[in-house]
Amino acid sequence: MGSLKHEFIRGTALRIAMPWGLAEVRPAVLAVRAFLAEHGLNEEELGACELALAEACNNAVQHTPPSRRSRPIRLEAVLAPLAVELRVTDHGPGFDWPSRVELPEPERECGRGLFLIQALMDTATYLRGPDSNCLLMQRARAEAVVTEGSPVRTAVELERLLAADERIIRDMTDELSSCYESLAAIFRFGREQASQSGIKEFCRRLLEDLLRVTQSRWHILRLLDGGTGELSVFTASDPSLYLKPLQLGDLAMAGRSLELESVQSRRDVWFDQPGMLPPDDPLAVVGGESVGLVHPVYFGDALIGTLVVGGSAATLRLTAAQVNVIHTFSDFLAIQIMNTRYQEERVGALLVARELEIARHIQRSLLLRSLPEVGGVQLSGYCESSGQVGGDFFDALKISDTSMLLLISDVMGSGIPAAMFAVILRGLVRASVAWAAQPAELLGRVNRLLFAELSDVEMFITAQLVHVDLARNRLTVANAGHCPLLVAGEEGRAPRAISPEGMPLGVLPEPEFGEEVLPLESGLRLFLYTDGLTEVSSPDGSEFGTQRLADWLAGCARSRMSVNAMKENLLEELNRFRFDEPLRDDQTFLILSR
Repeated sequence: MGSLKHEFIRGTALRIAMPWGLAEVRPAVLAVRAFLAEHGLNEEELGACELALAEACNNAVQHTPPSRRSRPIRLEAVLAPLAVELRVTDHGPGFDWPSRVELPEPERECGRGLFLIQALMDTATYLRGPDSNCLLMQRARAEAVVTEGSPVRTAVELERLLAADERIIRDMTDELSSCYESLAAIFRFGREQASQSGIKEFCRRLLEDLLRVTQSRWHILRLLDGGTGELSVFTASDPSLYLKPLQLGDLAMAGRSLELESVQSRRDVWFDQPGMLPPDDPLAVVGGESVGLVHPVYFGDALIGTLVVGGSAATLRLTAAQVNVIHTFSDFLAIQIMNTRYQEERVGALLVARELEIARHIQRSLLLRSLPEVGGVQLSGYCESSGQVGGDFFDALKISDTSMLLLISDVMGSGIPAAMFAVILRGLVRASVAWAAQPAELLGRVNRLLFAELSDVEMFITAQLVHVDLARNRLTVANAGHCPLLVAGEEGRAPRAISPEGMPLGVLPEPEFGEEVLPLESGLRLFLYTDGLTEVSSPDGSEFGTQRLADWLAGCARSRMSVNAMKENLLEELNRFRFDEPLRDDQTFLILSR
């Protein structure tokens, strides 16, 4: 940072040579403020002089070309009995001081400094020269130091100052009025929201108030469909403004749509002069003489949509206060839209939960409350879904006093579709008991009936059938891609895994299913299960596996444990193995003992 050079003249003037640079402005301005404070200026006068001088110095720094930056910018403060005069001499190219300084439009970056200087100072004169320029600013002192021969302010000067003050007060009044109307509308709609007929009607009424507050003629509110990526008109002030949807990824349209431009830039896009709308922009339907503003509506980082407000070029001039009102209304709309969506999702989730609860109740009601008793054979079964409903189930049908049919199956997937196919399979098997003694033929029949429906939804079912024939003391097993059947006896040998060939149901239209016949011996333990048992995970990630299941079954057979005791013992083993790991798949098994 360079050093400031001060020069005092008889105690009534201060001159400062300020090196070029924005960082030098504040120390120099503060030095002038301190000098003026020493000479009795009040806080209002000091604040006005400080702000006007800072604007002038910033402009001088920003517009000095590189070739002249070695030359200092000069600041002068001269005290007179009735006024203080500030001078800033720069070495830039200079500019023509406008004959009338007005507040620029909100989107304009330049011109605000000149308006601010004009509002803060009583007079401002810019002298442009070939090598340097000088800005002279004067402000009357509230407590004038009157000496003999002091000049008095003319009526013209007083009238000009009064007009400037009235203009500032009028602008402030308009801004306060807009803010009051916007807040009143938001509070009113916030209070009435609960009684609205829907979010669309709520948005329409709120935007009608926005048009009145901003003195606009029309509006278009588009909302984003997250699934399709389309911006579709949600509500508009006129039926003719319900335009075709805009696709976010439409690169060809991106350069021709102000709405897409505002979304991509996340900034307001103006069309504030007649003819600024591209002829192929969908907004061109409002006419070439229309002007307005496109505002992207966001909730945090989530795009909600776009809001366009416009009117006739002859009547609409959006002020900074009105633009702030548009932003406020759109933020309020975004909150209400997101709140409505959240409520709808919450209600939808509750409905789905209730439907799942009903489906679970129906599915549980299909499970046998008591298993059939045939010729001293003991049965025990268990079925637990990992979710509300699942695709696992078992069934046991008594065919006669000496025979029964056992079924266990696993529908690929989970949830309601899997549960529906499980119910359908159960019904088809029960309707086909005439083929119970030929389980392979029964599987083929069921596959033919289910193939089309399973193929349409790309699902399949694994299943296993066991025909228990006590008259012949034999078991006939057929398998459709299901887990092997485990058979253990009291002699202590390792259990056998029985798995006749067969594809899952729904994979091929006419598959071949094999059968295997086993002797039904005294002390035999038969175990049918789904893969949810072997795939149970422990905290370290290992699986329970088929070998652990076979070892458990062998131990139960040797100890001649009852089927109900076996069920409870297995559930304890499985729960101990997975500890507190969640159940990731349905668990179903069926135990037979003789």
